[in-house]
Amino acid sequence: MDDHEQLFSSPVGSLEKGNPAAIPARLEGARRLILRYGWNATAYQILNPGIERWFSESEDAVIGYVSYHGHRVVAGSPVCALERLPAVIEEFETQARQKRQRICYFAADERLAEVLARRGPWDRLLLGAQPVWNPEGWPGILRTKASLRGQLNRARNKGLKISRLSHREAQERRDLRPCLKEWLATRGLPPLHFLVEPETLDRLWDRRVFVAELDDQPVGFLVLTPVPCRRGYLVEQNIRGTGAPNGTTESLLHGAMEYAAHQGANYLTLGLCPLSQRAALDRPSQRWWLELALGWLRAHGRRFYNFDGLDAYKAKFLPQAWEPIYAITSDRRVGLGTLWAIAGVFGKMSPARLAARALGRALLQEARWLRKGPRS
Repeated sequence: MDDHEQLFSSPVGSLEKGNPAAIPARLEGARRLILRYGWNATAYQILNPGIERWFSESEDAVIGYVSYHGHRVVAGSPVCALERLPAVIEEFETQARQKRQRICYFAADERLAEVLARRGPWDRLLLGAQPVWNPEGWPGILRTKASLRGQLNRARNKGLKISRLSHREAQERRDLRPCLKEWLATRGLPPLHFLVEPETLDRLWDRRVFVAELDDQPVGFLVLTPVPCRRGYLVEQNIRGTGAPNGTTESLLHGAMEYAAHQGANYLTLGLCPLSQRAALDRPSQRWWLELALGWLRAHGRRFYNFDGLDAYKAKFLPQAWEPIYAITSDRRVGLGTLWAIAGVFGKMSPARLAARALGRALLQEARWLRKGPRS
């Protein structure tokens, strides 16, 4: 058993001794805290490039965020001991006020929402829901889902093979990057960042990588990211290249589920489904114009991002629960300023410029389809 397979028996300990590569000191400090206190599904993602990391004065808490348009947009929740959460929020909020910045916790869960609700009039927006499984229940899902078994069989009959790579193998496999490039080219939006950062292969560390190969050539890969304090994982990426047969992403998820169950994990999520209405709870009240805008986006924005398609894809794996996910802001109400800041951190540019690039990308794709003709 290698050091990384001791993740759940020792959140820090021996895992850190097996550090697969030299990590800059500040990143290593954040990593240690994540492995000890990481609860939110996005906790490990604050190590991704482009995210700034704030440490508490006592160095026992870390928060990942990006500043834009007078806001600190936080990636998930503060990473610290639960009993320290109110004090850490206060310290972070005080510093933000001194810099005349407001705070928005993006992809916050119920635990943080409850703490902030006790502190005052923080407003929240229901972003959607994330599906969760106990990997031990995966065989039962397969038995009841004939269509899923069919997809796995199709891929297997095509000769698709799934294997887990060591960290060294994954970092040396330059042929994984063309799969990522092909997948990004099929997206309706330009490459986004923040909590959907595509460049994770250079910062694997405690992540697991599964590769799908056809005739010894990679046609897809999956990145499994630890959620240490929930004894589980986030499927951060599930990438399918243009040469991948039907059933590739399902086969990669199947391999990840089996691995997680073997490691004793009891939590696995595919991450946020934006605008999903599957979380069974009373939605927080929102402004009429915001409800109208989100409804329009869900119905008509699929040319750029297929919200309903993503929701249906994740739902077909029969998750055992759906967790509500929020954006929670220190503004009196979630408004245009908050939404502008969120869009800015994901696009790493002005939202207006991002929209223009997305429109240009869509027109270019339409032109390609026209050139291929009706048969394509």
